[in-house]
Amino acid sequence: MPIFTSAEYMAILLSLKVSVVATLVSLPFGFVVAYLMTYRQFRGKVALDVAVNLPLTLPPVVIGYILLLLLGQKGFIGQHLLQPLGITLIFTWKAAVIATAVVGFPLMVRSIRLGMENVDERLIQAARTLGAGWLDTIVTVIIPLSFRGIVAGAALMFARGLGEFGATIVVAGNIPGVTQTIPLAIYEYTSSPDGDRMALALCLVSILLSVVVLLLHEYLNRRIAKAD
Repeated sequence: MPIFTSAEYMAILLSLKVSVVATLVSLPFGFVVAYLMTYRQFRGKVALDVAVNLPLTLPPVVIGYILLLLLGQKGFIGQHLLQPLGITLIFTWKAAVIATAVVGFPLMVRSIRLGMENVDERLIQAARTLGAGWLDTIVTVIIPLSFRGIVAGAALMFARGLGEFGATIVVAGNIPGVTQTIPLAIYEYTSSPDGDRMALALCLVSILLSVVVLLLHEYLNRRIAKAD
């Protein structure tokens, strides 16, 4: 007798899909924000820092509700930007991606900033002295030397996405086969009288995936350290 039905396999695959897409979509934005916070001085820097880190202090349900208000049919973005284009995000897997990206974004930015802050400023100055533009400096100096932080940020975002629950259930719902991820499936099974066995099995899958991500992160860190 198989351990999982097709619904559970879909929940596992959807969790992986949402985490991967959220990580890939967030990475360029996370790098840009980390670069601005590390190397640029501008008005509103403190406000940007607060806005980026706000999801760390807010309950995920609050984040989900704010996204629901913004992206829903009567929300500003949903009504004025998405509806004219025929785009629907609420209660789709794309909404789960957005929720995951928003919740995990501060972790990604913090890790990338730590990597950038460890870059020797003299190397950047040397590159600029030799005539490298800001884009050349980013590509040839900052990205290679802060790559460990970039990898760490991507890994944290991915791992956070696997466990995201509060914001996702509000903005994407808990629709089996459509928006139901591993945490949402576990929640549903814990609410049913005979769901303990399946909930435990999915918990074990979640733990296994997290361990694999952490081991991969450690392996990549060691490879990068040897390359340095």
